[in-house]
Amino acid sequence: MSAREVSFTTLLRRAGAADPTRAAALVEEIQQIVGIEFQDPATLVSYLADPDAGLLELVRLAEAARDGGHLDTLRSLAATEAGAKLGVLLGGSLALGDFLIRHPELLGDFAAWDDAPPFPEVDVRAALLEAVGADPADDAPVAAIGGAEGQRAMRVAYRRALMRVAAEDLYSAAPPTFMPAVGAALADLAGAALEAGLAIARHDEPDHAATRLAIIAMGKCGARELNYVSDVDVIYVAEPAEGVEDDRSLRVATRLAVAAAKTCSGMGIEPALWEVDPNLRPEGRDGPLVRNVGAHRAYYERWAETWEFQALLKARPVAGDPEVGARYIEAMWPMVWTAVERDGFVESAQAMRRRVEQHVPAAEADRQIKLGPGGLRDVEFTIQMLQLVHGRADESLRVRGTLDALARLRAGGYVGRPQAAAMDRSYRQLRVWEHRLQMRKLTRTHLMPEGDQERRVLARASGFATVHYMDEVWTDIRRDVRAMHLEMFYRPILPVVARLSADEARLDDAAARARLSAVGFVDPAGAYRHIQALTEGVSRSASIQRQLMPAMIGWFAQGADPDAGLLAFRQLSEQLSSSQWYLKLLRDSATAAERLARLLSTSGYVARALLASGEAVTWLDRDEDLEPRSYARLWGEADAVLRRSHDPEQAITALRGLRRRELSRVAAADVLGMINASHAALAVSHAADMVIEGALRIAQHRVREARGLDELPIRFAVIAMGRYGGLEMGYQSDADVQFVWDGESKDGQAIAVQLAQELRTLLQKVGPQPPLEIDADLRPEGRNGPLARSLASCTEYYGRWADPWEAQALLRARPCAGDPDLREAFVRMIDTVRYPPRLPDGALKQMRLLKARMEAERLPRGIDPRRHLKLGPGGLSDVEWVVQLTQLRHGHAHPELRTTVTLEALAAAAELDLIARPDATILRSAWVLATDLRGALALRGKVRDTDVLPADLRELGVLAEILGSNRTGPELDERYSRNARRARTVTERLFFGWDEDAR
Repeated sequence: MSAREVSFTTLLRRAGAADPTRAAALVEEIQQIVGIEFQDPATLVSYLADPDAGLLELVRLAEAARDGGHLDTLRSLAATEAGAKLGVLLGGSLALGDFLIRHPELLGDFAAWDDAPPFPEVDVRAALLEAVGADPADDAPVAAIGGAEGQRAMRVAYRRALMRVAAEDLYSAAPPTFMPAVGAALADLAGAALEAGLAIARHDEPDHAATRLAIIAMGKCGARELNYVSDVDVIYVAEPAEGVEDDRSLRVATRLAVAAAKTCSGMGIEPALWEVDPNLRPEGRDGPLVRNVGAHRAYYERWAETWEFQALLKARPVAGDPEVGARYIEAMWPMVWTAVERDGFVESAQAMRRRVEQHVPAAEADRQIKLGPGGLRDVEFTIQMLQLVHGRADESLRVRGTLDALARLRAGGYVGRPQAAAMDRSYRQLRVWEHRLQMRKLTRTHLMPEGDQERRVLARASGFATVHYMDEVWTDIRRDVRAMHLEMFYRPILPVVARLSADEARLDDAAARARLSAVGFVDPAGAYRHIQALTEGVSRSASIQRQLMPAMIGWFAQGADPDAGLLAFRQLSEQLSSSQWYLKLLRDSATAAERLARLLSTSGYVARALLASGEAVTWLDRDEDLEPRSYARLWGEADAVLRRSHDPEQAITALRGLRRRELSRVAAADVLGMINASHAALAVSHAADMVIEGALRIAQHRVREARGLDELPIRFAVIAMGRYGGLEMGYQSDADVQFVWDGESKDGQAIAVQLAQELRTLLQKVGPQPPLEIDADLRPEGRNGPLARSLASCTEYYGRWADPWEAQALLRARPCAGDPDLREAFVRMIDTVRYPPRLPDGALKQMRLLKARMEAERLPRGIDPRRHLKLGPGGLSDVEWVVQLTQLRHGHAHPELRTTVTLEALAAAAELDLIARPDATILRSAWVLATDLRGALALRGKVRDTDVLPADLRELGVLAEILGSNRTGPELDERYSRNARRARTVTERLFFGWDEDAR
């Protein structure tokens, strides 16, 4: 082999030839037959999807042209654009190459294309009718050539036009961009074939004038987005000619329909085009093949299933009598856009999609371009669902084509711009792959090939440099399309909107006001003004609001105060009007919009929190974002803030912001029933721990700077007291604390007081983030004692001077910030006080007197004591004092009782049989319900005193809603009264009735 030959085969290998030696021989043979020498054959070969097969086809074509006397025509195509189109056709479609080899006389078509307009301009209907000798100008053309000869002439004319479509398609520089024009051309060509087939059928049917038959294309043909090889779904509709009975008309129309379909699908000299599938007709294959318009209308009005209306979305007359076709569309088209009002329409469509997926063979799922996850059906079903639900109110969505509909959904705000762009891009590429696979052998396939050679050919045919790159794009498309399908096709807003009337979905004035009044808005006129403010105009925000509002009205109505919820929603929407993520989240999320409506219409506390920090709305999309953060995670964030910031004011603002954020998260989860009251109280207490620890670090820094010290000479700790110490804080609770220090410095007391004051200032002063009030009144000597006390002083005080109530208060003492060693030392010291070997003499009497005085003196005037959740009979105080008395009596002997958490201590007392289990159950139920009610009152956000149970039945109903119970207001009131009475009975027996001498 010469050096020149070696070089040429190397070039052919680089050009993509799998067998370059054989390819070189084929090039040589072509040149010999045609009688010309190619200037740069390797470059020409590089444009072929399958160089080896394409060169072989060209050899066969050259031989056929030579034998048929068309060699000059073939020779004239060399070095022209028409010749390049011929080459890519032979390299991309073996079936059309074989067709041209059978008909080399059609080589002249390529030469004519050089100066002709692109293929979409070709009148294929006229071309196919003229091929069978019919007059295209006739309303009901009749072929001059019938039978098998007419069939052959039509099929040749069809493939002649198809050859041009394929050549232009393969030659295009950007196949995805060209794809919609290809689908439209193929659909028009299919319609022309049906028209020509009907003309042939009329030639062979003497009685054809008795009927006026129209052929309605469905599916991809109806949408003008047909594949190269696909069943052409049709419905036949016929009306009698003047003076003809309907039965006779339908019999003739049936014969014409069968004959026309056979012309396209049946056996013949030329291969069939595709299957004509009439099974989308009423009753499917069990129903009559042809009906009149009235019979079609009656069926769809009475019997049609959901999927049949979805199929009608694509219906378009393509052949036969144009007036009958128009009458059919006029009768059917309105039904498409009211079908969504049928019971369970959306759910039925979603279930059908799942069934389709389940029928995809597992071995094919990852290769399915059409039916598999992330395939064409995901795109098409998503778009059709959005059209059908929203198209009832928005007529701009009433179009047939997938990409046209997607563009309108994007313009109307139903699909986000990035999603629409990604879906458009993905759909085009999937269709290109589908087209290239079907074009090769003109076979119906939707599977990505498995063999290396087939995959290489597909990659080259669809414009990819390598198979690896094509695989990456295929993976990305499937993932992205599937994610978008699941997000949009299963939007919770869809079934809600579908269940509304057309006027309600459009937010029609009268219908909307009537609905607002019916669902529970107190001021429907005012509510409608809010809706108008949100939905009027042509902005994208207004468009999305028009989608959301019909569903959100119902969700607001499920809350306790729909009017307040809608007002807060308007305020929030106006506040976040420049945030692109906000409305997109509400439209696309499975949960965010419904959760937001419930929160705003139920909890004033959460509504204010969201208005203060709108980004918190993003948490509503995912359950995990609403889970309260652990103390470790909160402190990790706080520690990062302190390490980054060198500005104390900036740092404390950030820490207070972290606490505000966490309280908002906990409150939202609480209202939504995702956590219970105990979990909420623990999270709120942890947020306080975090901000106090952080504030102490800042305070220590400022005191060091103020005193010019490198290091403070004392250790300092903060001790949580009361409900804070018990990890039972509410959303509006102060932090009860005391401050303790230790060290040998003569300035220790002054430094400690300065630290305590600085910490209080940092947490309490007015600022951009909410304060945390620090209450140190439970320290030794109360307000009369020093703000901070040394460990030694505390030890002496509690050992010599403390009253019984102070020992009782220590039962909830829990170090929450400061020096770890000092915290441990403080706990060891107070354990001897709060868990004594025996109850001191007179302690019980003092406790009883104090409890009685609290009930008499601290209850607000004018308040029914039975409605006070804390101090009233059977309230929190009753339960806690019983538990704390048990801890004082038995904590020394039973370490299980040594906890600051009420319910833990109660459970331990019951386990130790120190409190009878039935009594413990009663006490626990009363304490939990009172705690839940205090939390609900705080979340309601309408009262300052969250310790008083309202008497208003509507407000009680709101509290029941927040608690997530199914009880009415009166039922909740009765439940609390019953629990409190039982708890008071137990308290009187265990606290007031216990004999001190019996200890």
